[in-house]
Parts: sequence; C-alpha cells; structure tokens
Amino acid sequence: MSKKFKRQCINCKEIKNKEELIRITKDYKTGEIKINNKGEYKGRSVYICKTPECIEKSIKRKKINIFLKTEITEIIKEELYTVLAK
Repeated sequence: MSKKFKRQCINCKEIKNKEELIRITKDYKTGEIKINNKGEYKGRSVYICKTPECIEKSIKRKKINIFLKTEITEIIKEELYTVLAK
C-alpha cells in the first residue's frame, strides 16, 4: 500500500497530492531556483497548484520570493507557464 504525500499550495492554501502541484526549489549550496517536480534537487521548496490563477497570484503577490527568501527570475516565471501548458 503506497502512501500519498500531501502538500499545501502557497497561494490558495489548498492541500493536495504532490503530483497535483508544481514544486519550486532553492538549492542550498548554489542558491539557484529550479522547477523540481521529480524531487531531484534538495533545498527549500514551495508548492503551487497547476492552475493559471494560483501561478499568477503567487507571482503577483511575490509569495515565491517570500517563502524562498530570494527574487525569482523571468526564466522561472516562463518555466511555470510551460509546466502549466503540458
């Protein structure tokens, strides 16, 4: 019996399975921000729903910046929308 891991979206606060969310990680060593859905990077992470509303609001309200304690780049913003389009 496999256990489903639950995480909370930083924007809407809804609790969902990890597979239903986008994971963004700040690497401990380099400080680099990456979209990390496969769990291959270690570091401080936040989760966002795979909906345009949650992505737009979290960028507009700078919630990703606050939780990861850094500024996200335009490249990361574009990658979020690319993940959404899949």
